[in-house]
Amino acid sequence: MTSFTKPVGLKTLPDAFLRLNLLGKSPALHDAMRVIERVAAVDATVLIQGGTGTGKELAARAIHYLSPRRDFPFIPVNCGALPDTLLESELFGHERGAFTDAKQACRGLVAQADGGTLFLDEVEAMTPRAQVVLLRFLQDGQYRPVGGRQVMSGNVRIVASSNVDLEELCRSGQFRQDLMFRFRVLSVTMPPLRDRGGDAVLLAEHFLQSYALQYRRPARRFAPATVAWIRDHGWPGNVRELQNLILREVLMTDDETVDFARPAALDRAGLSQALLDQAFKQAKAHAVAQFEKDYLCRLLARASGNVSLAARLSCKDRSALNRLVKKHGLATRDFR
Repeated sequence: MTSFTKPVGLKTLPDAFLRLNLLGKSPALHDAMRVIERVAAVDATVLIQGGTGTGKELAARAIHYLSPRRDFPFIPVNCGALPDTLLESELFGHERGAFTDAKQACRGLVAQADGGTLFLDEVEAMTPRAQVVLLRFLQDGQYRPVGGRQVMSGNVRIVASSNVDLEELCRSGQFRQDLMFRFRVLSVTMPPLRDRGGDAVLLAEHFLQSYALQYRRPARRFAPATVAWIRDHGWPGNVRELQNLILREVLMTDDETVDFARPAALDRAGLSQALLDQAFKQAKAHAVAQFEKDYLCRLLARASGNVSLAARLSCKDRSALNRLVKKHGLATRDFR
């Protein structure tokens, strides 16, 4: 039997959340933190809900690292990337010779997460077959590797996340209600950034400093008008939108003062007056070039400068992506 240490106590909770990058002082976030602390101590399935970019994976990691399972693996799984043809093999592993390419036995994600947490991200993207397979495992925690004869038990905690209303998907027949009930034993809702008051400014300043250090860029500060804009903006993409915006400014701006209040920077489509004064063809070419450069910067930052990984993430041919990187004068070493 696996032995667990005691969970983190309430007195160390704020510092623990800071270490886990859940930053903010707003009542809405602190309410979510209190729920996370409670569910972390209870070894049951959890469903984390919230819009895209609200920090659901950070919440899942907090639940894991504040729980008695924190000394064991945290394994994230993107449910939308689990193909039906390899579903059981990915989750439960396979024995040597189980299928054509199975030249050696392989442990599945459930075995890799043994003693720890299996984080199922974007469960709304699961196919009907995937839902059936997972429901069967959740019922008794038992599984059998593909090609194997021995039934095994998975000692994992399931934490799931969704950015849509699963009840609505159940009503429309796109998601199994019995699986939703299995996921929703406990639940956490991550608040949108627009409901977190001054947290947007606090996070922006944090990202500005951390990215300057990470990419060895000079320290910068926000213009007063930019601080006001950050505070008042609706942030439909939540923390991820803010994070990407700050990263873009750190990588693309040489000014000592970061100023989003400039019309060209405020207009995300790039339709500044200067563009509107150009012919349509020129304006379009300029906007496309700017989009390509912005996209590549964010993509390479996500892939830590690894062009092969960036190509897989963008579903683009590696050589074609490399040509684009060179076209825009980007150096992959700046993103490592």
